[in-house]
Amino acid sequence: MNFHFDTTLAENYNSNSQKIRVMSENWVGRNIFCPICGNPHICNLNNNMPVADLQCDNCGEIYELKSKKGKVGSKINDGAYSTMIERINSSSNPDLFIMSYSSDYQVTDLLLVPKFFFVESIIEKRKPLSPTARRAGWVGCNIVFGNVPVQGRIKIIENQNVFDTVEIVGNYAQVRKLQTNNLESRGWLMDVLNCVNAINTADFSLQDIYAFIEQLEEKHISNHNVEAKIRQQLQILRDKGFIEFTTRGHYRKIL
Repeated sequence: MNFHFDTTLAENYNSNSQKIRVMSENWVGRNIFCPICGNPHICNLNNNMPVADLQCDNCGEIYELKSKKGKVGSKINDGAYSTMIERINSSSNPDLFIMSYSSDYQVTDLLLVPKFFFVESIIEKRKPLSPTARRAGWVGCNIVFGNVPVQGRIKIIENQNVFDTVEIVGNYAQVRKLQTNNLESRGWLMDVLNCVNAINTADFSLQDIYAFIEQLEEKHISNHNVEAKIRQQLQILRDKGFIEFTTRGHYRKIL
């Protein structure tokens, strides 16, 4: 695989962000398969398509691409906050490719965050632009990448090592079991999954999860029976094949 961007594509653009967008989307369209169905190529979409950059012409799945020079870090700049919240409530929300590239325009890392991992807790509202700004009052947002459960970070390329297509498609199929279109239900499931992930051992107890009650109460202030909700989410994670019950009140992660 040639990891270099085609820099000739950027010659007619003045904005650095436009240059990176054109080069990175072209690179993905030439090199990356569909992580959902395994189709060898995905296609670039017209520039006027809202939030969508690429689409698989086999299964029809759409993708957005975010690119960053160097490592991704804990946050990724995005667009308008209101648009993002509306988008994650929509059935047409695209899956997200996150790309890292080097100073000499080589792709170093690429991963996919499936659309059903997007919940309000990973969207950070930025401060409004100042009254003197060209878009005064505009409110943007960040994707808090650190709040995405590790199961929702499907690696495609890491340090220019390309993962196997069959493995990636299988990983997507596995995490797709977590998909729910109800945003509140999705939020609870992802939050409890993050709590499970935060426990350092494969085996854990209900009391280990209850240690996160205060954190969950802050995220779900309208729920007044958090313990019952936690047990419900653990049941769902068991049914989906992400944990198993060992003995009463005790669980084991399925890696």
